[in-house]
Amino acid sequence: MDSWLPWLNSRWEDGARNALALWREMKAKGFAGQSVISQWAQRRRLAEKTNQSGLARTPSARVIARLMTTARDDLAKSEAILVAAIEVNVPELVVARTAIGDFQSMIRSKTARKLDQWLEAAKESLVGSFASGVEEDLAAVRNAIISLWSNGQPEGQITRLKLIKRQMYGRAKLDLPQARLIGAW
Repeated sequence: MDSWLPWLNSRWEDGARNALALWREMKAKGFAGQSVISQWAQRRRLAEKTNQSGLARTPSARVIARLMTTARDDLAKSEAILVAAIEVNVPELVVARTAIGDFQSMIRSKTARKLDQWLEAAKESLVGSFASGVEEDLAAVRNAIISLWSNGQPEGQITRLKLIKRQMYGRAKLDLPQARLIGAW
């Protein structure tokens, strides 16, 4: 079959995609093989489908957001290449990522000195709606950044209890949810 590959490839490129028709043409020209052509055509179709799906696949917004907010050192090589391509083609995302990183560093370092500057810069980026929300409740955000206290632990426990309650809705009496709540501690 190797001697027939150039002819097969040229016919395939011309638009002849029917393996049976190709085999009949080859048989008329002296080819002695049987089912090899259908297998070749099947592999060729699969290869083309794989190449097209690889090129056409665009990551979702959620995947792009995760990649843009993940530290460079934590990205795989393919992910780093994708982030570099995104940065070249959509510079607005780089500005938004910088704004998000600056806000995270303010929270982690517990310093709200640059909050007003951050708000002005962030309003002009893709995170403008988030910045507007922060500005609407500026006093609470400023206090949350500089305060030593946090209600994260109680909120987490309340969320966990509500989840268990919703999962147990309509099951047995009060004994089962009570056992599950006590067992979860």
